[in-house]
Amino acid sequence: MMVMKKLCLSFFLLCWSFAVVFAQDRTADSLKNVLNQTKNDIEKVQLLNEIADYYKSNNPILMEDYASKALSLAKKINYKAEEATALLHLGIAKIISGDYPKALDFFSQAKVVYENELGVNSKDNRKLKNGLARVYGSMGVVFSEQSNYAKALQHHLKAVTLYEETKEEEKLARVYNNIGIVYRAQNEDFKALDYFSKAQKLQEKVGDPTVGITLTNIGNLHLKQHNLKEAEDYYTKAKFYFEKFPNPRGLGELYNNLGLLHKKNANSSKALESWNLALQTFDIIDDKFGKSDTYLFMGEYFYEQNMWSEALIHAQKAAELSKQLKVLEGTALAEKLLSSIYEKRNQPNEAFKHFKLYKTAQDSLINHENIRKSVQAEMNYEFEKKEAIKKKEQEKKALLLAEKSKRQTLQTIFTALFVLLLLGIAFLIYNRIQLKKNLTLQKELAEYEQKALHLQMNPHFVFNCLGSISSFIVQNGTDSAIKYLSKFSKLMRLTLEYSKESLIPIDKEMESLQNYLELEQLRFNNVFEFKLSKSNEIEDDMAIPPLLLQPFVENAIIHGLIPKKENGTISVDFSIEKNNLVCTILDNGIGFEKSKEIKENLVAIHKSMALDITKKRLEMMEASTAQKAKVEIKEIKNELGVIQGTKVVLNLPIQYIK
Repeated sequence: MMVMKKLCLSFFLLCWSFAVVFAQDRTADSLKNVLNQTKNDIEKVQLLNEIADYYKSNNPILMEDYASKALSLAKKINYKAEEATALLHLGIAKIISGDYPKALDFFSQAKVVYENELGVNSKDNRKLKNGLARVYGSMGVVFSEQSNYAKALQHHLKAVTLYEETKEEEKLARVYNNIGIVYRAQNEDFKALDYFSKAQKLQEKVGDPTVGITLTNIGNLHLKQHNLKEAEDYYTKAKFYFEKFPNPRGLGELYNNLGLLHKKNANSSKALESWNLALQTFDIIDDKFGKSDTYLFMGEYFYEQNMWSEALIHAQKAAELSKQLKVLEGTALAEKLLSSIYEKRNQPNEAFKHFKLYKTAQDSLINHENIRKSVQAEMNYEFEKKEAIKKKEQEKKALLLAEKSKRQTLQTIFTALFVLLLLGIAFLIYNRIQLKKNLTLQKELAEYEQKALHLQMNPHFVFNCLGSISSFIVQNGTDSAIKYLSKFSKLMRLTLEYSKESLIPIDKEMESLQNYLELEQLRFNNVFEFKLSKSNEIEDDMAIPPLLLQPFVENAIIHGLIPKKENGTISVDFSIEKNNLVCTILDNGIGFEKSKEIKENLVAIHKSMALDITKKRLEMMEASTAQKAKVEIKEIKNELGVIQGTKVVLNLPIQYIK
């Protein structure tokens, strides 16, 4: 859309200056008077550049004239910073006159001078960085105008880096805006919106008068994305700033876009009102470009409303202005619209006549674009060639300077590095030996602690079993006690055998649990059933610390099933899940919380240490294997929330018999 293009251009002109001209108290005449009275060459060259910068907004010829004088004087007195600034002003003047290759040539020269001066002049470091950033931003503008968006972004981002270093927020905001324009031209709307928003925040912070243009750009993006409410909000903010900081061109283009917004909202009266306001605003500065867009928008609107006479009047005005301005794109669009209007009015001769004019303008536009691309390619080739030559020259100079200092320091550096390397290697070897010793000792310590805890477990288990035998003799008589004692002796033999090992096969642990559960069945007159199972994934040599599960099984029987006073079940299952050994103990007893409540109401006759010991064994297992070992105890409830038992899950690292 043409209105978008011109809005970008108006902003580009704003972004070139070091400071807004109207913020200065001195006019061109007052600057010239000071220049005539000054005899100091340093002050003269600064004033010449200042006058050149002033004329960029209204007279590129005078800008070039004063910049040329500044360049000559700066070279004469060897004032490099002002020489670079003069070259920059000459490049800007060439942009305004449309001579992009020459503009790039001046910018390249300015860049070299700024970069060289930055290497030797630290006193004006900030000013030089700002000048170099301005060069990069101006080069970005040229590449953007030539649709070379990759190079445009490359140079704009370099400008951003420099302005961020010097904390020039106002200039940084304008570069952000230019980056947003480049992304928008490539239809990367979200990236464009991001940079426009960054620009807006900084501009509002520093009170930049160009914030209205940025807000209009954001509104245009939302309009394109059909976010009409957001677009209207940003247009309203933009209008506020245009009224605060008058800018007829920006305001006129805002009214054009408001008309398009109201058209999408099907608000005909407001759309026409906005376009009429755009015409009145453009009349103030005699902006024919803006008016040609407005007439075209109104012609398209009346055409869509089947108002052929009104559409014809506005399309003719748009075509006439576009031809006067030699804008091929506008001419093509206006002639195409005229052809369509005459076709609807049943005037085939006029429709065909304007269709031919449309095709002619379109063909000229395509030829113009092809020529532009050809010139652009040639310009880019020459630019890159010159950049490569300059880069090589700079590299040669840098190499020569570096070589002199290198020869004097290389030997010392290499000697120091060699000594440091030897010391480093010796330290690493010593450190590795010590680390290996420490790890070995830590592993052995963890294993011994685990074995000690396991041995601590055995007396506790024996004590519980003897207590069970005593109870059984009292309750069931001598014969049953002998049978119980026989099973107990078998279990003791297994326990004594396992106590020598820190790990036993899972099958052996299941055998031990089988004996223990049979004993408890005899003791409590078969008031519970039990089941032991393991997954087919468990290999024969997979191992577990001995008697690790017995305390949990004992608790399930004594505190879960026995208080239930009716037959219960208990199951123990071994499985593999996510490279872990999972041991699950499930009972249908009274539940963990109820059992805890009963125990609290009873007088404690001994302190149970089994669970504490087991937790310590798990901690030792983590230390020796460097893997997680944990236990989870939770109650099982049905849909009505009634407790149906307790589930204990041990997640253990997989270990094997060595």
